[in-house]
Amino acid sequence: MSSNNEVDRRLLRRTHETLITDVSLIASEFLAGFQDVQRIDRPAVTIFGSARVKEGSATYEAARVTARLFAEAGLAVVTGGGPGTMEAANRGAKEGGGLSIGFNIMLPHEQGLNPFCDISRTFKHFYVRKVMFVKAAEGFVIFPGGFGTMDELYESLTLIQTGKIGSFPVVLFDSDYWGEMLDWVREEMLADGLVSPGDLELLHVTDEPQEAVQRIVEMIDARAAEGSI
Repeated sequence: MSSNNEVDRRLLRRTHETLITDVSLIASEFLAGFQDVQRIDRPAVTIFGSARVKEGSATYEAARVTARLFAEAGLAVVTGGGPGTMEAANRGAKEGGGLSIGFNIMLPHEQGLNPFCDISRTFKHFYVRKVMFVKAAEGFVIFPGGFGTMDELYESLTLIQTGKIGSFPVVLFDSDYWGEMLDWVREEMLADGLVSPGDLELLHVTDEPQEAVQRIVEMIDARAAEGSI
């Protein structure tokens, strides 16, 4: 039986012999994911961050508190369902009496689903999982992370910038971590005209869980008042 990585590699080749089977598998994952999203009975925020963050660290505890505050404000919390920051956020949502969702991914090193999810699914394909992160959410909070977190951040910004999704609030948590990246964006991308000044306004940086929650909740309320939700 082929591993998920082998299936993905085959899909990304120019030609292969199992087109109908592979498309059917992808379609079935999309359907299952959409059905999970329909079970979310309230506005939701997606929290991204590293699986490598340890319990008790500043980032873990900040994600836990932030998610708890979101839950207490009546929002569901969506994460990638794994360990680290994802576990912290799902845990905080449960502690706040909220709805906790984990959209996990099947990986060769077997990233396990954390035990703090009310709704959960483990996907085989990253691109299906990414759609669910966006489809479920009305805002995003990005904690420090590696390549995967950067991918999720820039894909979210691209979808907003190009109008594929609405003007969702995007909060970057930990100003020290994100500061140098934002300086580079201003000094290189913006200076060369590769992004617009308005693109930088998509981002809000904070070190305070309460501020992150307030930013998201205020923008969700504003969109609801406009009938955008």
